[in-house]
Amino acid sequence: MTVRIAVAYELNVRGSVNRVDAALLLIAIVFVGCATPSSNVSAPPAGPQPPAADKQPHVISVHGQTLTDDYFWLREKTNPKVMAHLKAETDYADKSMAPTASLQEDLYRDMLGHIKQTDETAPYRENGYYYYSRTREGLQYPIYCRKRGSLTAPEEVILDQNELAKDQKYLAIGARAVSDDGNLLAFTVDNTGYRQYTLHVKDLRTGKLLPVAIERVDDVAWATDSRTFFYVTEDAVTKRHDRFWRRVIGTDTSDLVYDEKDDLFDLSCWRTRDRAAILLQIAAKTSTEARYVPADRPTEALKIVVPRQPEHEYDVDHRGDLFYIRTNKIAKNFRVVTAPDADPSEKNWKEFVAHRPAVKIAGVDLFERHAVLSEWENGLQQIEIVNLATGARRRVEYPEPVYAASLGANMEFATATVRYQYQSLVTPSSVFDYDMNTGTSTLKKETEVPGGFARTNYVSDRLFASAADGTRIPISIVHRKGVMKDGSAPLLLYAYGSYGFSVPPTFSSSRLPLLDRGVVYAIAHVRGGGELGEEWRDAGRMMKKMNTFSDFIASAEYLLAEKYTSKERLVIQGGSAGGMLVGAVVNMRPDLFKAAIAEVPFVDVVNDMLDASLPLTTSEYTEWGNPAKNKTEFEYIRRYSPYDNIKSQAYPAMLVKTSLNDSQVMYWEGAKFAAKVRAVKTDSNPLLLKVNFGAGHGGSSGRYDALRETAFNWAFVLWQAGLPL
Repeated sequence: MTVRIAVAYELNVRGSVNRVDAALLLIAIVFVGCATPSSNVSAPPAGPQPPAADKQPHVISVHGQTLTDDYFWLREKTNPKVMAHLKAETDYADKSMAPTASLQEDLYRDMLGHIKQTDETAPYRENGYYYYSRTREGLQYPIYCRKRGSLTAPEEVILDQNELAKDQKYLAIGARAVSDDGNLLAFTVDNTGYRQYTLHVKDLRTGKLLPVAIERVDDVAWATDSRTFFYVTEDAVTKRHDRFWRRVIGTDTSDLVYDEKDDLFDLSCWRTRDRAAILLQIAAKTSTEARYVPADRPTEALKIVVPRQPEHEYDVDHRGDLFYIRTNKIAKNFRVVTAPDADPSEKNWKEFVAHRPAVKIAGVDLFERHAVLSEWENGLQQIEIVNLATGARRRVEYPEPVYAASLGANMEFATATVRYQYQSLVTPSSVFDYDMNTGTSTLKKETEVPGGFARTNYVSDRLFASAADGTRIPISIVHRKGVMKDGSAPLLLYAYGSYGFSVPPTFSSSRLPLLDRGVVYAIAHVRGGGELGEEWRDAGRMMKKMNTFSDFIASAEYLLAEKYTSKERLVIQGGSAGGMLVGAVVNMRPDLFKAAIAEVPFVDVVNDMLDASLPLTTSEYTEWGNPAKNKTEFEYIRRYSPYDNIKSQAYPAMLVKTSLNDSQVMYWEGAKFAAKVRAVKTDSNPLLLKVNFGAGHGGSSGRYDALRETAFNWAFVLWQAGLPL
């Protein structure tokens, strides 16, 4: 599934946080200058002045209605005037935040103090090697390594991201795959943040790059012969993943294996864990199709597992002579069937795991003697083990009532051990190996959090707000012990709520400086996400999208009623599609929030979904609707599209962040939103637009640079929350 999403998770998405006292007098003076031109100000305001974007009306007609966009011109990336405006906005944001400079530095040092800068990951085994990555103090990026046969063997550095990033403002590694003989590494690199990856192949015996450089590659998988590899490329304009190729090392050309013509569908590929097949997944938001080629016969034609059908979503794994198919056919929250790989058509399906309406099966992973189900039940993640010989099933048990648990790196097929990751809002990320025969977990590594961290200093809980229609909305919450429920505590409320993407309550060491300063942190698991299954997802998409926003508002109102915070101390945050949520609710209920952070926000929904040339637009018609072709969907989107619902009213203080090289949510969305709000708002609250000129959707790629960006956010939160600077 290709979606716009938030950064914490590496998913391809369109994809938290919150006072003023005498110590803030200086900042209050600085922001006298934020009044709109309509305000009666007798004397020139002190401090930096916000930039005002020119109005250049752009008029279009849709379904008999005329739409006028005064800031359409900000899309002209090559226009020097656009760059000048973005730089002026960023300069204004930096100057406005200048009084928090020492606070930003303190926050950065606090976060840095909670990170073990020189560290390494728990090694995992694959095809005779132990693979891991390590970091070194002072270096921005990880170093990828392996050891042959034993953890006491000499270390081989297979990829040093720091070396690749020399003289680069941005450097991200995408796909990585080692050939079966262990000699060749195929990897992809993006050096702009635009998710435009170039494929390279490195000979691990010599350390040299082969003469292979293929542009716009997304996924890569090796065949058994260690000479043939398959890969997916994207369209140069729309960035839709639409072509599947085969290449043999030593040749200069690739063979086109499959070309997907339907704009709703994107491609991805991978090798099955039993190494028997190369799978090609062809996926729209509500329909999928799988094809495959035997890994040991890479020149054979692709075969279809099950032809695509409307509203049928499925994916497959392979073991022996069977496909295991996770399908939503007559199973809203999915079931698992088996089918012979010689003929996996529906007539040959046999039930393996029956549909359970209260349990969403999110994935099935196959091993030699076991199947592992990744599930969501009652808003919490579960891992269930199925013994393939006996049919016996058991779930992994966890020590806390609110947690996050997911599978880790499991590359070996012939094993009785499955690796999983466990964490919670108060427990650092921990790697466990689970014996699938005995049901025992062994801790392999818990992320060390230096700087005096003790989980017993914090309290996490799970709450439920009531939506207007009576639906219970789960809220995950954490705060330091001793925080009073009298409305005096600042609170940062985060949410996402789109694409069926679930937000588990994970640990973040960078959140500790907020908690230690008395801030309460909460996640609203609103409809549109997937925490409570597919019905939860469907209840917050297409013509029911308004539920996402009303759920968030209900969550905020509940936290206020329960005196976790007050309106004067409530800050909200969301990114990507979560930024759309933030934009929508500040239009709907600006009185409810003190401040808002919208990161790479998808706020220009009508205009973007009318433009089929933009990345992701066509594939998302089944998430938001197709306003160009469907009048009803056009009118519904207009009801909530943040940019289209800006009005003359008082808004909370806002920090809007965009990235110039973002390919998922274009930089101009946040820029247009900020310009329009500033032109009509009736308050003098700060409105800051900060542009990252050297990154994409996820922000800066280096870990120290990313901490600086977080420190900027947290300083804004603490300033608006009224805490001492």
